[in-house]
Amino acid sequence: MLCKLSVSNIRRSLRDYAIYFFTLLIGVSVFYVFNAIGGQASMMELGESKNEIVVLITNALSYVSIFVAGVLGLLIVYASRFLMKRRNREFALYMTLGMSKGKISAILLLETVIIGVLSLGTGLLLGIGLSQLMSALVAHLFEADMSAYRFMISGNAIVKTVIFFAVMYLVVMVFNSVMISRFKLIDLMQSGKKSEQIKLKNPVLCVIIFLLSAAVLGYTYYQVGWNYDGLNRTKCLLSFAAGTVTTFLLFWSVAGMLLRVMMSAKNTYFRSLNAFTFRQISSKINTAVLSMSVICLMLFITICTLTSAFSIRNSMNANLRELCPADFEIEWGAYSDKELETPVFEDIVEKYEINGFDINEYFRESVHFHIYEDSSLTLGTFLGNQLEAIRAEFPFLRYDTVETVVRLSDYNKLLQLYGKEPLEMNADECIILANYSSMIDVRNRVLSLNQSVEVFGHTLHSRYPGCVDGFISMSGSRTNLGIIVIPDEIADERFASRDYFIGRYAAESEEQNAEIEKAVKKQFDLMLRADSDYREYTADGEPTVYNWSMTTSKIDICDDSIGIGALITFLGLYIGLIFLISCGAVLALKELSESVDSIPRYVMLRKIGAEEKEITKSLLIQTGFFFLLPLLLACIHSAVGMKFAVYVLSVFGTEDIGASILSTSLILLLIYGGYFLITYSCSKGIVKERK
Repeated sequence: MLCKLSVSNIRRSLRDYAIYFFTLLIGVSVFYVFNAIGGQASMMELGESKNEIVVLITNALSYVSIFVAGVLGLLIVYASRFLMKRRNREFALYMTLGMSKGKISAILLLETVIIGVLSLGTGLLLGIGLSQLMSALVAHLFEADMSAYRFMISGNAIVKTVIFFAVMYLVVMVFNSVMISRFKLIDLMQSGKKSEQIKLKNPVLCVIIFLLSAAVLGYTYYQVGWNYDGLNRTKCLLSFAAGTVTTFLLFWSVAGMLLRVMMSAKNTYFRSLNAFTFRQISSKINTAVLSMSVICLMLFITICTLTSAFSIRNSMNANLRELCPADFEIEWGAYSDKELETPVFEDIVEKYEINGFDINEYFRESVHFHIYEDSSLTLGTFLGNQLEAIRAEFPFLRYDTVETVVRLSDYNKLLQLYGKEPLEMNADECIILANYSSMIDVRNRVLSLNQSVEVFGHTLHSRYPGCVDGFISMSGSRTNLGIIVIPDEIADERFASRDYFIGRYAAESEEQNAEIEKAVKKQFDLMLRADSDYREYTADGEPTVYNWSMTTSKIDICDDSIGIGALITFLGLYIGLIFLISCGAVLALKELSESVDSIPRYVMLRKIGAEEKEITKSLLIQTGFFFLLPLLLACIHSAVGMKFAVYVLSVFGTEDIGASILSTSLILLLIYGGYFLITYSCSKGIVKERK
């Protein structure tokens, strides 16, 4: 009997369960898709280093899944509250007919189990289908061969999804039982009869708070988006706190001002059902100020997270093409003083030859050169009379860092290897190379004033009024803070510092490249160990000379970039989607709850002759305004947030940020817009019930 009644209730209340079912469906599918990534990657032919990256990503997603499960659990509980409120009269009828609270709990328990099984099963089917599309993203991120692809179902992801959602449903069942035990028949029967009174707030106070909040928010925008050079951890936290508080105050003041403003525009306010519509909107915002503030901030985090994740991945792909134009690089340096780091120059090619290894055999093209360092030529001395002004703005820079100097002929040979045009300069000129945007701005302030630079006793002027985009070492990001290119004739070999060997492998396939790299690295490690064994040591056991040597390969940089890019992309997508689902679900349930409470008002509208199309239009405006208001402020927050993000992400680059914004907008439109359409459709069904 109870089972039959539960099934009948579900069939009759399909419209009420639409948001609940939609949320569970998306939640289950997203949960499965991201927990199945490890299995998808395992079926592709990946290298050892990439397999380690997959393990790292899988573990990270597993930890994030705990947080995701908590968020979805709260959503399910919140949705259950709406469903129970929707059925107060039904429960009152059950109790009037003599049904015990225990049997009502049993009915809800059966309904929850049925809905849970249906949503879990459907969500898993959808997730399995979407995970096959995710395989293409996995293959793209890890540069894997899709020829190894096959249809895959992750048993581990299914088990994890079932366990997590079973625990959530158990919590919901306990919550429902507790709520039913507190039911009072009189409250259930009178639900919906209590009409909320709209208390108009003091308009002067609302205007003052709105203006003050807007001013504080504008100042915060300026600090974060335009004055970020002076930001530190404390200022960042204060800016975030100010943004949070002012967001709440803006919604609070708008809730008090909106109705007053509309009432003053009498021609608009008294047209059609506008008076009813704006009073409804004002009522909804007044009762949901805190909710809308939280949703606005969550949307802001979602937009910034998704856009940044996509942008970082796109930028890292572009960086690999631009910043890794060779295959292998050796940087060999040694220092005789641990505190002062006095350089001891050693020729890397000669060291390989001494150990019976001809490194040139393994490379079809290569460049061998060294750089110079003079302890008297630091960033501080380069800045000259601008030092104090720049130090005040950038107190965390290392102004005692010794500048890197390279001869023009050596750098031009490197440019030829990198496939770029050579540089030219006069005997009294120099060129500053840099590609880290913040340091470019600092150096350009000096170069624009045509200040001279003292290098090895020679006074040089910059050939250009700004930095030239360039680098020596290969990298996955723009990290060159500055290199000074000087004429060959003024180079002082006494200041020779680190030796470089950069080249392209003499191989025809990736497998041969890997073998060459392994052989060269093996010999490099042997030389490092040999140097360590034959170094002299002080009485305290410290080496008198210690190595500052390293190898860099395009393969390693690509693997590291792939790992970072994939991790950021997956975590950004995972957290962003869950936050977006949460925002849409909470707004939808809040709006549907308001629609339930407003049923008597719509009944009265029909009695006084309001047409159905006017009521539908009013409902559309209310729902649209309710969804649009937090999104609009979130987009304004995000515009400033992304400006700050571009500054922070300058080390990675901001390649195709327009495409990243477009991708984020499409996701917002699909999920957030989907919640809006379902909410509007369900609200129409709710208010039509008593026609």
